[in-house]
Amino acid sequence: MREKLNFQQRSLVDDGYGNEQAGDFATVFSAAAELIPLKGGEPVLAARLTGTQPFIIRIRSCVAARVVTTAWRAVDARNPSRIFNLTAAANVDQKNAYIDLMATQGVAT
Repeated sequence: MREKLNFQQRSLVDDGYGNEQAGDFATVFSAAAELIPLKGGEPVLAARLTGTQPFIIRIRSCVAARVVTTAWRAVDARNPSRIFNLTAAANVDQKNAYIDLMATQGVAT
């Protein structure tokens, strides 16, 4: 667990007419993480070749980590331009020791 990631969730803001809309991402908690790279790909989107890199993000289980969903994102605390879009969260060992998050770097969040 050599990386430090900030886990962020979109905040809801009032649009001035009594409606709530999605606002900017706000950091909810930070955690030490292990980034396990998987085989990447180069899909063609809008007639352009784009590079994506999937990762497994492994963090220690805690109360804050158990509420992470695919609506969240993870940002590298040391390099804020490195953003991970979360696609799945699983308690693989079923012992609540670690949570594995499937994430993709290089796609829109």
